[in-house]
Amino acid sequence: MSARVGRNVLLVQGGGGNSSIKHDDILWVKASGTWLADAEHKDIFVPVPLSAARTALAQGDERVPLAADAGTTLRPSIETSLHALMPHPVVLHVHSVNTIAWAVRTDAREEFARRLDGLAWRWLDYHHPGLPLAEVVKDALAQAKIDVLVLGNHGLVVGAENCAGAEALVDQVERRLALTPRSTIPADEEALRWKCAGTAYRLPKDPLCHSIAIDPYSRAIATSGSLYPDHVVFLGPGLPVLEQGRDLGGSASRVLADGPPHPAVLLLPGLGCVVRKDASDGAEAMLSCLALVTCRLPLTAQVRYLTQNNESALVNWDAERYRQQLTANRGTD
Repeated sequence: MSARVGRNVLLVQGGGGNSSIKHDDILWVKASGTWLADAEHKDIFVPVPLSAARTALAQGDERVPLAADAGTTLRPSIETSLHALMPHPVVLHVHSVNTIAWAVRTDAREEFARRLDGLAWRWLDYHHPGLPLAEVVKDALAQAKIDVLVLGNHGLVVGAENCAGAEALVDQVERRLALTPRSTIPADEEALRWKCAGTAYRLPKDPLCHSIAIDPYSRAIATSGSLYPDHVVFLGPGLPVLEQGRDLGGSASRVLADGPPHPAVLLLPGLGCVVRKDASDGAEAMLSCLALVTCRLPLTAQVRYLTQNNESALVNWDAERYRQQLTANRGTD
């Protein structure tokens, strides 16, 4: 199930998302920075003592211990606390493109109430991953039976008795939330290659990414702020634009007046986007996710972005630095 879900770019991108299963007092959870798509041929799961994890959370400690005989240097997912709190034997957390495209809207709560009617679900406003999110989840679970959690500006969590049930529940939510993407205009790849020649940039692996630069509405969203955690962690808070008439040559470090040199991604209005030559597999996957999300936001949607405090908490978080390093390229898992 994990590998199948991990290969579906509409559910999981790169090292995003995580899954777990409880067996007696052991919680087997995806390791931080690993890719769900690799579940069938890499050891991406680590064992955590369930009772010890819940005790730590009750004491306000998000440092979840590994089982004594774990035999690995990998860390449990930064979302392990969420998995430990959910009472279901199987928990699946995905960064569903359709869910995110709804969950970043100011009218999200009302739309989810209408579309998820009949399910045991709950909406949660955005909270920093880890302990802050776990505390809110704990309060929600104490009030009612919940099988589906919709996380504002973040994603979807489902719990079920078994893997088939979890996957079926995700499928049901996906059908209810399905959005039709706007049609895209092909990029001028020849012009982009000419601009990239001799510079620190190249074309992205996924042609769909160009839609972020070519579609005016997608570009406006992508340049205005961060939509969800992996957006800011891997791509930065708001993608920069290379204005018409500027080039990518030796002055690339001056594209942004007060930003870092050589941004990971640059948008060229009307042409497409380019990525830094050393862009990681993880960054490319998150760029694809951003393209998939923005093209599903209708022109009338009012978008809610992460705040500067939200962004700062993510980029300065040691757990995210560790995950970013591991998920950058799958060969390093």
